[in-house]
Amino acid sequence: MTRPVLWHFTFSHFAEKARWALDWKGIPHVRRALLPGAHYPRVWWLSGQGMVPVLRLDGRVVADSTAIIAALEHWRPEPALYPRDAAERRRALALEEFFDEELGHYLRRFFMALGFAEPDGARLGAAVFASGHGAAASATVRLGYPLMRRFLCWRFDITAASAAFARGKVLAALDRVEAELQPSGYLVGDRFSVADLTAAALLWPLVDPPDFPYPAPLPPTAAFRRALGDRPALHWVAEMYRRHRAPAPVAT
Repeated sequence: MTRPVLWHFTFSHFAEKARWALDWKGIPHVRRALLPGAHYPRVWWLSGQGMVPVLRLDGRVVADSTAIIAALEHWRPEPALYPRDAAERRRALALEEFFDEELGHYLRRFFMALGFAEPDGARLGAAVFASGHGAAASATVRLGYPLMRRFLCWRFDITAASAAFARGKVLAALDRVEAELQPSGYLVGDRFSVADLTAAALLWPLVDPPDFPYPAPLPPTAAFRRALGDRPALHWVAEMYRRHRAPAPVAT
């Protein structure tokens, strides 16, 4: 059987969601790390859209982390990420959607705004976007940084006002994690589910857990992290990584 192939950005929290699902299920797979910007022709050719992650699975192509998890649940049901109980499953899927829509997109916008505000943004951009791609890719990102910055500010609507709004959304998502936590330590029922995986994967840039599978140069977030204080949600993310982020066999 041909191994699944995942096209991704190493630093992307949505890609991390898909990687974690593959690893949680113990699925040997191939990863193809792409250089942002240069990824468009490959990803459009594969999937007819421009975003990663994209997974080739059993002869078909699946785009979007939520669709990837759904496909993996059908293809490899165990260990399950969807709760068996119908009510718990509905709750887990609702939380997955909440964190996708109310956290993932806004955290990306907020972190981009932080990075783009840096005086030495070209260096930081190269460290993040070209991580793992070598010196030539790093030099290319540095050279193209002013154009890339303008494009991404347009593409993701990054302004001072939208960044402040995004910051509020991130704080609200941390509140939601803390409100939803069950006595078991999980968001739904008494076991790890798609709800936990989604929230923890999307929040990894705030925590930078040691079990994250790639070197992770991040925008300057120290001041924001200090402002967050000793929040239970951040400890919970680190604990989900510690307990459940075991790697699967990967050919890169």
